This record gives sequence, structure tokens and C-alpha cells, in this order.
Amino acid sequence: MSMTTPAGWYPDSNMPGTERWWDGNAWTAHTRQVQAHVPVQPPVAGFGAPTVPMHQASSGSGSSGSGGRSGSGGGRGRIIALAAAGVVLVAAVAAGAVLLGNDDSGTESTPSTSPTAVTSGGAKNSQTPTPSPTPSPTNTSGLLTDQLNGITMSMPKGWVMSESSLDEGTTMYTDETYECPGGGSSLCRRGRVSSITATRNDKTSPAALALADIKTAADKAYDEDYLGTRIYGGITSHAVLKSQSVAVAGRAGHLVRWKVTTGSGPGGYVQSLVFPSSVGTEAMVIVRFAFDASPDAPKLAEMDRIAASIRPIGDATSGGVGSSIGPG
Repeated sequence: MSMTTPAGWYPDSNMPGTERWWDGNAWTAHTRQVQAHVPVQPPVAGFGAPTVPMHQASSGSGSSGSGGRSGSGGGRGRIIALAAAGVVLVAAVAAGAVLLGNDDSGTESTPSTSPTAVTSGGAKNSQTPTPSPTPSPTNTSGLLTDQLNGITMSMPKGWVMSESSLDEGTTMYTDETYECPGGGSSLCRRGRVSSITATRNDKTSPAALALADIKTAADKAYDEDYLGTRIYGGITSHAVLKSQSVAVAGRAGHLVRWKVTTGSGPGGYVQSLVFPSSVGTEAMVIVRFAFDASPDAPKLAEMDRIAASIRPIGDATSGGVGSSIGPG
């Protein structure tokens, strides 16, 4: 009895590992890779087909009948053999994939991954935590060194050296900050000392230069900051407390000290100390002091101690011409 091969996917002998769709009457152009344990489905929805083929239709003809399928039992045997070989091959591949996913003990292995950090909120972070920045080394010598002018001075306890490019010369100040009484974005400090080289001008003596510089020192400390903000409400008045000759680092110098009153806050004390440098062209050195006039600020005696401690670099002896700041 003649039987027509039902529509379905069948191995394509011309393309190993590939199945071609037989529509029940002829081969079509639809192909696919051999799949395991997948019900036979037509390439167009709505056309069902048996999952087990009766026999292989001949690929040499596009119609049913004697030319549309292989001859007797040999054709059926070849179809069954090819189908069985395809099933065995797919099963072997699937078994190998399962075995590769298990370790020697028979349990499923887990891919090795890098340690994953978990944030406090439970979210995973695969990046290595960034180490905290290393703090800048602190000055353990107790001295502020001005290499340009060739001097050192004592640095009181609780003071630090400035690393800001906005500060003139070599600067140290109290480590603690507070909100400026006049507002603005700046933070104020209760004590500051800076050592700078005097610019060329017509003032040829330490006294003349100190008398001219004291207003600049006061304005920089208590009138306006670098942004032009009056963080102390500006200077409203001042009083001269000292103007006298002194010996500094073995050189004859001069100092002028003012007490300034500001629009906001307690005001403060400013001082300009001027003397010739002991290095280079012996240009004039200006050391500017600014202490707040508040109980929390350094005392004026600290200002005198810092001034008296100024020495040439490497010199631990007294200042030379007069060993201390003269009385005011």
C-alpha cells in the first residue's frame, strides 16, 4: 500500500546537522539546525505534523508518488538509521554540556569570580574600594622655614604650615577654623604669620618700610579676603600699639603693631616686622602677624615669642644685635 510521507522536519542528507521541511508533497526551502526533543513544527503556524516520521521522502523529487519517496524497505531503514544517529549525537552533546557544568564530586560548579564588595544599602559594587588619600606629612620640627629669605621661626603647638597658593610667601596659621563673623564663603583663623620678600620701592630703611606696610598687613588680614568679601565687616578704626627698632636674625629691624576694630567680630592685632635678609642681595624681609582679639586666639606674648625666635637657617644661637624684641 502506498503511503505519503507526512509533513515535518527531516534530516537533510546534503547538509549534515541540518533538517529541511517536507510539506507532505515536496521539499521546501526552510531549514534549521538539528534540535533534540523538540516537537516537529512547520515553519508556518497552523500546520501540525507527526513527531515520528513514517519514512523519508526522496529529496530528488518535488511531488508525491513513486518519484517522491525512496523505494521499499531500504529507504525506511535509511530514514530510521539517520534519525537515530541524529538523536544519539544530540544526546551526547547535551550530556557533555551537563558534565562540563559539574565538578568531580558530582555537584554543579560555580564560575570563579572576583570578590564583590557590598555597599551598606545592599547593592553590589564590583570595583575595588578606593583607598583613602594619604594625609600630607606634618611638620614635626616645630619650625617654619622660609628658604627664599633664609630664615626659620618657631611654630607654636596647634599651628600648621599653609599649602595654599593664595597665601603670600611662607605662611603658618592656627589649625582650627571658624565661620567668619562678616559672612562669606571663607573660613577664618585666629592666628596667622607670613614671611615675604619686600618688593622694590623707595623705602630704604626697615622703619620706613614697616610704617608703610602695616596698613597693607591690616587690610589683608581684616578688611577684605581674596574674593573681595569683607569677612569681618571691614576695618572701622585702628590704634598704634608699638613702633620700635628691634634685632632680628642678627640684623637691625623695625616693627609696627596695630589693634584694629572691625565691623563684625572682636577685631584683632596686626604687626609688620621688617629686617634685611642675610642671604642673596640682602633684600628686605617682611614678617606679617595677625591675631584675633578674642579669648580663643593666641595671646600677644605668642606674637613676641615668634618674632624673637627668627634665626638664619641652621643658626640656633641668639639673634646677634640685641637678643630680644625691645619693650614697646
